[in-house]
Amino acid sequence: MNPDSPSPDHSTSGPPTEKLQKVLARAGYGSRRELEKEIAAGRVKVNGALAKLGDRVSASDIIEIAGKRLRQGGPEDDELRVLLYNKPEGEICTRNDPEGRPTVFTKLPRLKHGRWIQIGRLDINTSGALLFTNNGDLANKLMHPSSNIDREYLVRVRGQVSEDILNNLKNGVELEDGPAKFSDIAESPHNEEGNHHLWFYCVLMEGRNREVRRLWESQGVQVTRLKRVRYGNIFIPSHVRTGQWLELNDKELADLCETAGMPAPKKRRFKQKLEAQRERHIKKLRASRSGPRKRK
Repeated sequence: MNPDSPSPDHSTSGPPTEKLQKVLARAGYGSRRELEKEIAAGRVKVNGALAKLGDRVSASDIIEIAGKRLRQGGPEDDELRVLLYNKPEGEICTRNDPEGRPTVFTKLPRLKHGRWIQIGRLDINTSGALLFTNNGDLANKLMHPSSNIDREYLVRVRGQVSEDILNNLKNGVELEDGPAKFSDIAESPHNEEGNHHLWFYCVLMEGRNREVRRLWESQGVQVTRLKRVRYGNIFIPSHVRTGQWLELNDKELADLCETAGMPAPKKRRFKQKLEAQRERHIKKLRASRSGPRKRK
């Protein structure tokens, strides 16, 4: 495309248009931020011409990303879908790893169109609740700091934990990337007196890199185990074991959209089929509990 030629924007006439990265995000090709990078890198075309940041498109435009044509308006995989994955330790939050380590995408069900978008991250040594969606708008809302969505963690620490330490962690401490604090801390009722390994439930309103560990380390206390047990209003059900996933139902989806500040999803055209798939999957998960448990 000639750099002086106008971008393929049909907003002045013709069918309604939307920002290119919004259309791609809704189709499940990544978050808006990820897709802006794809566009800037020259991996997106509109009607055969390289796209630019700021381009707008309509439903009639032909969009290609990484050489693959975007399928707009497809039926089943265009339904809003969200998965809850109970991440085990040892898996990394990336699609591909040059070192060949297992990733969180390996065990997820395949989509015919688009791809699962990861909502936030957990480091390799952290387990627990990790959400995936096929809708980039929802992913963007859930990850944006302005949404103020809380995350709850179950933490095992080694060392003496005084009231002063707990107060410091709730009032705020200065980390290398700015101030941070827990909005709430509660000691587990199952802690044994005299045990130097103690469990706490901690709540964060953001998700900076290794923030839970760094907060405790700022007080000279080492984290020896870390699991996220809740993301917003989504908890890990008891029948979803480590390394397993579950698709959210309509009520859970509506609650999650409300948490993200988005309108409730439209009535799903394939609700019965998706709910039947979910029920069959839940039966498999519950049946697997009767088998030998793997060490976490």
